[in-house]
Amino acid sequence: MKFGYSEVCLAHDTGKRHPENPDRLRAIRQALTRKHGIEYIDPDPATESEITAVHDADYVEEFREFCANGGGNWDPDTVAVEETWDAALQSSGLACWSAHAALAGNDGRETPFALGRPPGHHAVGDDAMGFCFFNNAAVAAQSVIDRGDAERVAIFDWDVHHGNGTQDIFYDDENVFYASIHEEGLYPGTGEIEEFGDGDGEGTTLNVPLPAGSGDSEYRTVFDELIAPAIIEFDPDLLLVSAGFDAHRHDPISRMRVSTEGYGMLTARVRSVADEVGAALGFILEGGYGLDTLSDGVAIVHEVFDGMEPVVPDEDADEDVRGLISKARETHPLFDSA
Repeated sequence: MKFGYSEVCLAHDTGKRHPENPDRLRAIRQALTRKHGIEYIDPDPATESEITAVHDADYVEEFREFCANGGGNWDPDTVAVEETWDAALQSSGLACWSAHAALAGNDGRETPFALGRPPGHHAVGDDAMGFCFFNNAAVAAQSVIDRGDAERVAIFDWDVHHGNGTQDIFYDDENVFYASIHEEGLYPGTGEIEEFGDGDGEGTTLNVPLPAGSGDSEYRTVFDELIAPAIIEFDPDLLLVSAGFDAHRHDPISRMRVSTEGYGMLTARVRSVADEVGAALGFILEGGYGLDTLSDGVAIVHEVFDGMEPVVPDEDADEDVRGLISKARETHPLFDSA
């Protein structure tokens, strides 16, 4: 794979005790040194016009001044220092690079993966939250649409937390499809099945809130029976993956049971769907707070594109998840019209 990476993102110093700290990127880089076929790209930061295409200009200016004044706690979880402004611009720039590189034909072993931080999917249009300041995936999706490089973009978010910011930004937008598999009831408490978009965007949001303890079989079944058919129906030009690795069974802040091999399985399925609809494919880092599980997760994504065949679980999802799938098919406009 081609990995987008910049030392600028290390300067966003949240402190050693904060789960979202620079060691996350260092651990990923260390794990990737043991793999072959790795290429690193250091792209330009996002422009302010790309940021304000999805974020309120007054909020962007407030955040700039906050950092210029030394930063601090934006909220109890979301920490900034002076250098966070540049790191946030760079993180969004990395996401834009992933999207544009994918559309320019980077695929197979050159599939792009943006390793940026701070992460982005909790940042709403006019506020920071959940470790996130700019919504990297949203900035990237809007950038390719505004440049005319794509008409329709799908974002699949497999982070354990619901990407409320990405959902909110595109909730009434018919050109961006947002799908999320996340742990039910976990921060920020959004992402119910009944949240499926509004206005022109009705049906372009799909949420699957899984019960705590869900693992590879549940993720496989939900992807095959809900996420994949929805993406195929939407028929995007570009598929972006908001790739958090905090649903791993050993992640310190979630209760899910996805294995490292499970992330490989999801990667292979995402690639297959992108191939089926002829969509470009790019990855954007979100969460993941166990250094070993995070770095192993990113590494197995690379290994799948390097020829590895991941193990696919043969167990069926449990009855609760089966019921969730049935409810989604009964209530979501996309399936209702299919």
